[in-house]
Amino acid sequence: MPELPEVETVRRGLDKLTTKQTIEGGEVLLQRTLAYPLSSTEFFLYLVGNSIASWDRRGKYLIARLSSGGWLGVHLRMTGQLLWVNQDTPLQKHTRIRLFFPDSQELRFVDTRTFGKFWLVPPEVAPETIITGLQKLGLEPFEPKFTPDYLAQKINKRRRPIKTLLLEQNIIAGMGNIYADEALFKSGIKPDVLGTDLKETQIQKLHSTIVEVLQTAIDKGGTTFSDFLNLLGVNGNYGDTAWVYGRKGEPCKVCQTPIEKIKLSGRSCHFCPSCQSETN
Repeated sequence: MPELPEVETVRRGLDKLTTKQTIEGGEVLLQRTLAYPLSSTEFFLYLVGNSIASWDRRGKYLIARLSSGGWLGVHLRMTGQLLWVNQDTPLQKHTRIRLFFPDSQELRFVDTRTFGKFWLVPPEVAPETIITGLQKLGLEPFEPKFTPDYLAQKINKRRRPIKTLLLEQNIIAGMGNIYADEALFKSGIKPDVLGTDLKETQIQKLHSTIVEVLQTAIDKGGTTFSDFLNLLGVNGNYGDTAWVYGRKGEPCKVCQTPIEKIKLSGRSCHFCPSCQSETN
């Protein structure tokens, strides 16, 4: 699933390529991709003639502010891709929604697993009343309120593995499997250590590495391990410099110990058994 850096990469591309351009039409090729409204006729009735004023990101959600009020919400989910292409580009097999722009340009939503969703939020309605997942999100990791104290309050009373806690969107909005592994490695913390067992110094280190790892990944355009592409169809580059994620059996870049992989709460965890030892 695209995580915060991948979604932020897409947001920046959308802001650069689609803002101030009028939506001239479109096509829904898979009806269940529309979360609201359920009718494609109603969806385009309001959307056509609007232009996109700007794109925002909240966690893993993309939210476009429309010129005449209202919002367009998108969640890529597991395999969703937004691509900026010419309208005569042959349709990818799993194309689900097409939005037509001037000069024969098109914003195309491609989604193999079909979990991705679109919402059209009417004017004078708060986005979170329609896109209800927004109500459950915690702080963004780059906002001032995301402090070591905030992180400590959220995890120090929880007898659950720290890796599992980092994936809870009501704690850190947008955090996902890849960058939780990377931040824990940079912090020297094993993924199965309980939140209650973390020391103040460890939480402070974890806080700083979360911000550092996410910013590095954004700078590199995100990670492509399977489906993620940016708006122009280009892979993200973070995977080339990943410390542990996706590197099972390969030598640690710090100590040469083979990277190990375990499962916690059904999610894979990559870590170095030496650099992330119990004594750290």
